[in-house]
Amino acid sequence: MSTIILTTLIILSAGLHLKAQYLGPEFQVYIFNPLTMILIIGLAASAPKDDISKFKPTILAGLVFSLGGDVLLMLPMDLFIPGLVSFLIAQVIYIFAFCQGRKLQFRILPLIPFVVYGLVVFFYLAPGLGAMMIPVIAYIIVIMVMAWQAWEQWDTYRERWALLAFIGAVFFVLSDTFLAINKFGQSFEAATALTLSTYTVAQWLIALSIRRRAVSVREQ
Repeated sequence: MSTIILTTLIILSAGLHLKAQYLGPEFQVYIFNPLTMILIIGLAASAPKDDISKFKPTILAGLVFSLGGDVLLMLPMDLFIPGLVSFLIAQVIYIFAFCQGRKLQFRILPLIPFVVYGLVVFFYLAPGLGAMMIPVIAYIIVIMVMAWQAWEQWDTYRERWALLAFIGAVFFVLSDTFLAINKFGQSFEAATALTLSTYTVAQWLIALSIRRRAVSVREQ
């Protein structure tokens, strides 16, 4: 199935999910929430294999754990910790994906903006974290490393697929920021729309980076 068709289906499913979150019926949330991620996984899975690297299967594994996190968080029970762990695993997997073909880099200058952002978010959330303090600190560290290494990947290759992955990582950070502020800080009406829209864009761009990488490798 073409990228355009799959992207259209992703947008439609995400839109119906968002509509169900605000206007109902509730059962549609249980349909379109996982369906959106399944379509994004389909977009990634249908991309041609680019080379002997593990970029595609690693990204796919991260998408699958993200789907697991989506399912856990949408269920009508308190499964926030298991959902957080599933997304934490997804972020670790994405770090491995973004380090494919190169070593984990520790350049200080590119790291600074991610450290500053992580600290600002943490200190804003800290008063409302309570028993969630340690899990949230761990998650902030891992997602900041994920975004940092997405930048390092882009800075190493300077190709369109790496830029897509980096922008996707940034949108992922934004999505989790909106979610965390709404849950642990000041809740606000637009939180669900902002969280879901940025999350869908993030995963779509990361999945799309597989297709663009395959095209790039073929052109070399």
